[in-house]
Amino acid sequence: MNESAAAILSDIREKARALFSQAKGSHDWDHTLRVHRLCRRIGAAEGADLLVTEAAAYLHDIGRGHQDRANGTLCHAEKGAAMARKMLAACPLSDERRENIIHCIAAHRFRRGAPPRTVEARVLFDADKLDAIGAVGVARAFLFAGELGARLHSPEIDVAQAKAYSIDDTGYREYLVKLSRIRDRILTVTGQHLADERHRFMARFFDRFLEEYEGER
Repeated sequence: MNESAAAILSDIREKARALFSQAKGSHDWDHTLRVHRLCRRIGAAEGADLLVTEAAAYLHDIGRGHQDRANGTLCHAEKGAAMARKMLAACPLSDERRENIIHCIAAHRFRRGAPPRTVEARVLFDADKLDAIGAVGVARAFLFAGELGARLHSPEIDVAQAKAYSIDDTGYREYLVKLSRIRDRILTVTGQHLADERHRFMARFFDRFLEEYEGER
């Protein structure tokens, strides 16, 4: 990466980091840095434009606080893309790169709207999802549940039907309704290899978790 690109990334990094001072632990700046490292690894293997993928990694969750304050009724990917558009307006990037970064942010959640269309968007999507599974994913699931004030487990109810952002939005619910399905949604070959190992570890953990909870182990 040349000196000019490095300077652009440094500026974007600092502007993004300033928006995380009040972030909750499950989606804080540390999460952003882990996603950034995965973007560099996957992006290099997949032939992505690393300036785009790294910039998008730094910016992908800048709208997260708005979603948390709205109890999930607002999409942080859409909000973050709008915020990034304003932030990048004066940045010395080509229009193509700028629009690609904004697309990466908007598409990284992939629950509504268009799916990731570019290799850079697919790299960011995979990196963000990989940080939600495996050992780190298990830790983040319980961290998020703790932020909500959720119980450790709610065995007496249908966990799949439990309400999001409620006392029953447990780490196990997160695994059952979301994390267990991530491996099948990974978009890049490099990401798929990483997801297979992380998924196996996570599945073993939650199997053991239920056994211990019921006193079977």
